[in-house]
Order: sequence, then C-alpha cells, then structure tokens
Amino acid sequence: MSRTILVTGGGTGIGRAIARHFAEQGENVFVTGRRPGPLKELADECGAHALVCDHTDPEALTRLLADLPERVDVLVNNAGGNTDFDADGGTDLASYARDFRANLDANLVSAALTTRALNGRLAAGGTVVHIGSIAADQGAGSYGAAKAGLAAWNLDLADELGARDITSNVVSPGYIADTEFFRDRLSQERRDTLVTATAMGRPGSPADITGAVAFLASPAARHITGQVLNVNGGARKTR
Repeated sequence: MSRTILVTGGGTGIGRAIARHFAEQGENVFVTGRRPGPLKELADECGAHALVCDHTDPEALTRLLADLPERVDVLVNNAGGNTDFDADGGTDLASYARDFRANLDANLVSAALTTRALNGRLAAGGTVVHIGSIAADQGAGSYGAAKAGLAAWNLDLADELGARDITSNVVSPGYIADTEFFRDRLSQERRDTLVTATAMGRPGSPADITGAVAFLASPAARHITGQVLNVNGGARKTR
C-alpha cells in the first residue's frame, strides 16, 4: 500500500528531487512551496499534488490541513534557505534583528510549526526528516544558528514522537550543486573552495540528499531517531 508523503519547499532543488523520487516509487506525494509555477511543473512531471503554502505562517498552515489527507506517513521539512541572500543590505540594528529573525522563521520555526500542525496526522510507524545544513557546525550567521537550532529541537521531538513509533532525524547537506540556494551568486573561486574541502572531490547533488531521506523513511531505518546524518562528502568529518 502506498504511503502519503509531504515534502515542504519542494518546488525546486533538493525538495523537488525528494518529491520526484517518492512519486516515482508510487507513493502519494504532496508538495508545498510559495511559488505556484515550479509546483505546477513538478505536478505535471510526476503526478505529485501541488499546494501553495508559506510554512512560516500559522494561518497558511491551518488552511493547508484542509487539503491534506488525515494520515501522513512521511513528513520532510525541507522548506527554508539562507534568507540573507534576499536581505536589502540594511545595517542598522532594526535591520539586523529583522534579517536574523527571517532565517530563524524560514529554517527553524517553519519546521516546528509544520510538525505541530500535522502532529495529529502523523502515522504510527512513520518518519519525520528535517533538512539541516553543514552551516549548523561550521557557521553562517543566523542561517547556521537556525540550522543548529533545528538539530537541537529535533532531540526533544524524537523523544516525543518515538512514543508513537515515529522516527525523527535531520539530514545535513554540505555544498549541493544544481539548486537555487546561492541565487546564482556563488563565485567560481568559492565553489572551488567548497569542493576542495570534500574528501570526494565533488559537490553533492540533490540525489545524494534524496538517497539519505529515502533511507531514513525506509523499514531499514526504524531504529534510527534523534540523529543528524551528515551528507557532505567529508567536508566535515565526525567520529
């Protein structure tokens, strides 16, 4: 029997690849995002259900519930990104506060709100996966702080959901090519630096992250929860 999968922020990049993978496996996939155009393209491409939603907005999430099934087997909190790329360059304290909060909202609060909104619909035996970032450990201003907060928040969430046989983990990518993350502002020099930092000598791809998410959502990962799975080609090593 097919599962119901919700992928947030799935119109492009990593989220799009994850949604397409599950759809191709015959799962019942719902994808959200803020831009109708990319969502429609994905829906036409793989048959996923496309829904417009801003996951930082409680009212938008409440409206979203009306369009979702009563049971969700896999939730992928992918919505987010470094909102500093969209900042207006203001340097006063009010601008700093606004920009800092924007990253917290986009990357941490959005995941918390979405998971809370869907709490009653998450199925026993199900899976929650949050998309984190290597920036949580290597730093990137408020974006890194938000992703670090996401991993810390997941520790309690794993305990809460574990009582219902639901796993909850973070997949933490390094540099992933072929996404809109850098808004076409990544210089060749910076790209080369990021690639050189890996042990594999290549950037990651959306498919690399998809594979990790698919594993965590599979029967093989039923005793893995409260963890951060680093997918960075060895750019940050652990023991």
